[in-house]
Amino acid sequence: MIDFSIIWFAIIVFAILMYIVMDGFDLGIGLLFPFNKNPVERDMMVNTVAPVWDGNETWLVLGGAGMYGAFPLAYSVIVDALTIPLTAMLVGLIFRGVAFEFRFKATESHRPFWDKAFIWGSVLATFSQGVSVGAIINGFPVHGRTFAGGYMDWLAPFPLFCGIGLLVAYALLGCTWLIMKTEHELHRKMSALATPLVIALLVIVGLISLWTPFSHEAIAQRWFTRPNLFWFLPVPVLVLVCAWGIVRGVKREAHYSPFLLTLLLIFLGFSGLGISVWPYIIPPSITIWQAASPAISQAFMLVGGLLIIPVILMYTFWSYYVFRGKVKADEGYH
Repeated sequence: MIDFSIIWFAIIVFAILMYIVMDGFDLGIGLLFPFNKNPVERDMMVNTVAPVWDGNETWLVLGGAGMYGAFPLAYSVIVDALTIPLTAMLVGLIFRGVAFEFRFKATESHRPFWDKAFIWGSVLATFSQGVSVGAIINGFPVHGRTFAGGYMDWLAPFPLFCGIGLLVAYALLGCTWLIMKTEHELHRKMSALATPLVIALLVIVGLISLWTPFSHEAIAQRWFTRPNLFWFLPVPVLVLVCAWGIVRGVKREAHYSPFLLTLLLIFLGFSGLGISVWPYIIPPSITIWQAASPAISQAFMLVGGLLIIPVILMYTFWSYYVFRGKVKADEGYH
């Protein structure tokens, strides 16, 4: 018998990972704006993602819609528990999107306002996403099928630290994306910024990796008991290898390897979180099967999902392929 819950869980995880990867460097560019005051280079930074940025949220919509239909209990609990950070994320994305378009059309006197809106929209959206992830890892109290906690439970040290961690991760994604897409002075500035960001991210990943097992016995059992210890050991080892590869690539003035290794680094961090919480979709008590909708509903949705996902992948690939290559100072898409 086909286990539709596992299939839909894989689809949702894939959609969220695609969003983190593709909108991560987009938001990361907004986070890097304060490190570069040059208006021409700021325009170049934005132009690297101008043709593709508005399609990245498709994956966020797909992940949210998939959870709503396939795991309605998880959707209701998470939305109820994280109403404030999720609302803040949407506000940040709206400000970021509006500022993205308006800064190109604004007069010189108004452009600083839209630059600030772009920065703070990116910060708010990114921080809210990190807080939400940290709160989910911490878990939610559920009574029956209802969230039994408080609306401010997310305001705790671990979720807030995860928010800071995601700011650094997205900044590194944006930095290495710009290393790949730009040249000359902007390329050199981003190359100089990459190594400190890698070190900061390694410190954050290390602290989170220690924080979670010490705070949650089940996670400690998952990672540090045999034979799991040997099965999962490649994850932290590969994280260190990727970090070393990024630093080495930047030093030898590579253009593509820092970004590709950063993608792998983000994937490894995401997979580590998945290993920690599996099979719970609402830690520490609700599994994917307990939160699932009826199998016939999941099967009906899967037909539509298998039709639309290849279309999204094709137009995503095509848009990035068409606008491949370096962005010049005199080029623009607006």
